[in-house]
Amino acid sequence: MPVRAAELEASVYPKALTRYTRRVRLPYSPAFFARDPVKVARELLGSVLVRTLDDGRKMAGRVVEAEAYDCPRDPSCTAGRFHAARSAELSLPPGTFLFWVAHTHPLLQVACREEGISASVLLRALEPVEGVVTMLEFRPVTAPLNLTSGPAKLVQALHITPDFRGQMVNGEHLALYPGERVPDEQVTITARVGIQAGQNLPWRFTETGNRWISSGRPSMELL
Repeated sequence: MPVRAAELEASVYPKALTRYTRRVRLPYSPAFFARDPVKVARELLGSVLVRTLDDGRKMAGRVVEAEAYDCPRDPSCTAGRFHAARSAELSLPPGTFLFWVAHTHPLLQVACREEGISASVLLRALEPVEGVVTMLEFRPVTAPLNLTSGPAKLVQALHITPDFRGQMVNGEHLALYPGERVPDEQVTITARVGIQAGQNLPWRFTETGNRWISSGRPSMELL
C-alpha cells in the first residue's frame, strides 16, 4: 500500500523549507552553468528544483546529491553510457536541461561550460520540500525515503517528461533556484556511481548524513 502523504510529512517532510520562494524570487541564470561542472555540482547542493504543473500545483526538492561530467577530461564520456551520441547532446548551451534514458531509467542533467563543449551535472537525489501529496500521485511509494532518493525516482516523482529536454533552467514549469548553501564540512565527496571509466575522479557530491541520498555505490573507494 502506498505511504500516506500525512505519514510522510510527519516523519521526514521538512516543513521549515516549504516557503523557500519567499526568500528566493529568481531561479538560476543559465550563465551560472557556463563553467567547470565539478564546481557547479558542488555548489548545487542545497539548491531547489521546482516543478510547476499546468494546473498551478508545485512540487520541489532540495538537491542533496549531484555528479559532474566533463568530457574534455573525463574518460567516462567515451565509455559505457556516455557514447559519442550522448556526448554531442551534452554540448548544448549552458543551463539547458538534458533528459535521457539509461538502462530504462530516466535521468535529468544540466549542460555546463560553453556551447559546443560536452559537460553536465547529473541531479541524483532530492529532499522533498513542497508538494509531497502531488509527488505521491506520480510516484506511489511504500517507503517514505524512496520518493526522490535517486536520479530516476526524482524524475518520476516530479513528473519530469522528455518535453523538458532542451529547455532552460529558469523555465516556467521546471526551474532550479538557489538555496541555502551546504557548508564544506557537511559535504561528502566520492567517486561517481555506475561508470566504467574515470572511476578515480572525485566528482560526486552529497550532503553528509542526508537520508534522501541515493543507495548507489561509488564505482571505487577513493583514498
